[in-house]
Amino acid sequence: MPCALLNLCEYDTQKLVKIKSVRLGSLKWTFNGLILMFICFMMLWNKEYQEYDLVVSSVTTKVKGVAKITVTDIGEVVWDVVDYSGPYLGRNSFFVATNVIVTKNQKQGNCPEVLPHGKQCRTDKDCEKGFSDQYSHGVQTGACVKLDVLRKTCEVTTWCPIENKKTPRSPLLASAENFTVMIKNNIRFPAFNYIRRNILPGKKDSDLKGCIYNRVKNPYCPIFRLGDIVNEAKEKFSDMAVEGGVIGIQINWDCDLNYIFHSCLPKYSFRRLDEKESNRTLYPGLNFRFARYSTVNGVEQRTLFKMYGIRFDVMVFGKAGKFSIIQLIIYIGSTLSYYAITTIILDWLIGTGCYSKEAKQNYTERKFEAVQDREECFLCVSYVDEDLLRVVKRSRKKGLQASKPLSLHQPKNDLASMKTLMSVLQCVKSRSEPLQNGQSGRLNVEENLPRSHSSRQSTDTPLLEMPESGSPAWCQCGCCRPSDSLQEQLCCRSKKGRCITSSPLFSTLVVNRSVLETALFYVDPLAELREEAQLRHGAYAQFIRWRFGDSTPRDAIPVIPSCCIWRIRAEYSSPDGKYSGLSLFQAVPSQTDFNR
Repeated sequence: MPCALLNLCEYDTQKLVKIKSVRLGSLKWTFNGLILMFICFMMLWNKEYQEYDLVVSSVTTKVKGVAKITVTDIGEVVWDVVDYSGPYLGRNSFFVATNVIVTKNQKQGNCPEVLPHGKQCRTDKDCEKGFSDQYSHGVQTGACVKLDVLRKTCEVTTWCPIENKKTPRSPLLASAENFTVMIKNNIRFPAFNYIRRNILPGKKDSDLKGCIYNRVKNPYCPIFRLGDIVNEAKEKFSDMAVEGGVIGIQINWDCDLNYIFHSCLPKYSFRRLDEKESNRTLYPGLNFRFARYSTVNGVEQRTLFKMYGIRFDVMVFGKAGKFSIIQLIIYIGSTLSYYAITTIILDWLIGTGCYSKEAKQNYTERKFEAVQDREECFLCVSYVDEDLLRVVKRSRKKGLQASKPLSLHQPKNDLASMKTLMSVLQCVKSRSEPLQNGQSGRLNVEENLPRSHSSRQSTDTPLLEMPESGSPAWCQCGCCRPSDSLQEQLCCRSKKGRCITSSPLFSTLVVNRSVLETALFYVDPLAELREEAQLRHGAYAQFIRWRFGDSTPRDAIPVIPSCCIWRIRAEYSSPDGKYSGLSLFQAVPSQTDFNR
């Protein structure tokens, strides 16, 4: 099977660290409880457990009302819905006229253009025959005629007399605020096949004839008084009726179609949609023109009406919801990430030291594992006169002995490995000769070494002598040897004192052949010990397990002091006298291969 396919058959999980703390546990459950309450509140408030569908609607309106008004040049007239409703304005809208300017008995002919749309002239040469633009009331004939006693303008062919340009000052149809409109709204939610209208079930014709919409007393009546609509929009009908405007009637359907909580009723609201201040707009209000034509003595003539009024736009919004297990699962899944807030807060408390500085360092070491690269390498140092391990950064300028520690850590020892080690030492001790008088409390290294080893060292390879004097300046024990490699300039002590190689345990645990053979056979029961290098490497590993424990902090590489290295090499030397030294940057580092 290809390697790419094998990589697919893997599962990765996050590393978790369990901290036994009453305070942190209480904070965790407090935050989780608050988050759960927030999630449940939002789910119930916004009904996130429902599936929704948007409304599809249709609107029809019917306006009723009659008014008697006095129009200039016409006199008193009675207007009904046909007169003041104006032309069809489009879907979901209706218009009610509140003011009018009439230009009566217009006929096709020639007459002077009015100012400012016309052009003042003195002679016919100032007028251009056939000229017109978007501001003209007609087409120029090329003649210059009198407009009044003092002024002349170019004559135009148009409907004469030209339209009256008076500006309205007061509403003629102020009584329109008492007109009523019946709004019939039919809605449908296609996803649920649900149909309803704003005339509620159970209403009779007699009920509708006597009802008028009132926000408090009768909020579901579909019949509205125009004055009440304008007042609900925070406007005054008498002011708005002068130049007109646009009012929006909003119908909102917020429906719950679940069997237990079933509710689907319209909610009405009103607002003005156009700019109401005339001095803030170029073309204030709302107006349009229409004409009524007649024929007198065979000549067609018309009466022009410029209508001002209020247009009402009916806008329908709404959605319906119904319980859906799928939507509930989606909501729960989307809110699970909120619980990460608890982890972020607690990690922040621990990481910033607000909780405990000791817990910060311990938690950081256990939760995060550092990965080294070739540019940044951490080394681990153990001094016999210090209880803590030092983690230092590899330096290219000064020796390892002079490097300052980045952090201090307790060594991690495995109790089971320690018991196995003590069993091995007890076995070796039982095979060794009894201690001589005056040597109680110390083991004789030469007595613990097998005869074969002692004789071979004396005949094959001479035992390497440890220097007694002339040790390098960085050496504190007097047993280290000079080295050009900065990483090998390390002593077993941080201050002056006795060397660790003089300890009876070093001789018994690190360089004793029987102990090393037993340790190597413990790892590989069928190993064949043919070379001294195997025992030398085993001695390196024994020293690392003894002084550094089972693992080093921050994945730092453990470094064996120079004195210990040369003591081990003195016992198990290389036939050619060559050693590779400290090895760094291995793909899969092994504690037995750091020093050669």
